[in-house]
Amino acid sequence: MKYKFDAHIHSVANGHAYSTVTENARFAHSKGLELMALTDHAPKMPGGACKLHFFNLSILPDYIEGIRVLKGVELNILDDDGTIDLPENILDRMEVVIASLHTVCIKPRESTEALINTIKNPKVQIIGHPGDPRYPIDVKAVVTEARKENTLLEVNNASFGPTNTRQGGEAVVLEIIKECKRQSHPIILGSDSHFHTNIGNFSYIEPLLKEAEMPDELIMNTDTEKFLKFLGI
Repeated sequence: MKYKFDAHIHSVANGHAYSTVTENARFAHSKGLELMALTDHAPKMPGGACKLHFFNLSILPDYIEGIRVLKGVELNILDDDGTIDLPENILDRMEVVIASLHTVCIKPRESTEALINTIKNPKVQIIGHPGDPRYPIDVKAVVTEARKENTLLEVNNASFGPTNTRQGGEAVVLEIIKECKRQSHPIILGSDSHFHTNIGNFSYIEPLLKEAEMPDELIMNTDTEKFLKFLGI
């Protein structure tokens, strides 16, 4: 299957990522992608980018190294109310807004309420790696709310493989994919790349998509124009 973009990429603006924006864009273009989203961690993540980083993203050109670069953020969900760590005036400047649960920002716990309340935030377009087994959820309830609010649920490649910290999440992610399929709600794939050679790598996800028999039309990454329309761009 031909995937046309990667919507979850980090840069050296984060203390635990190791490629520049230009290196990321150059590699994404070499992979034949049409678009990438720069989604560095928001300030509550240790080593995350400061507010000014996100405010100033507008200085980046729309195209770098021949690829469309969307300016975005990966927010941290801070509590069960769905509190996130950037104000609206900065989020209004973002083209892609992901919100995720991270153990350094919120302790592992049952997180259905946290995700549903975050989904209800109109500024949030994507929930990052919702299949993290450290944050159990009612999958049907979360997918139902995501469909109601037109929020995408991410299937995150970095959640799998030998170096991931979300061990044992395959069953939950598979359940999310199948429930999205049942409700005809699209998913979005993200590499969650912290080094440029991982951009566009969805190899750990593909067996789950195959097992679920997920149709191409419910995978947002197969259609760049559809994604841009979803974002209102």
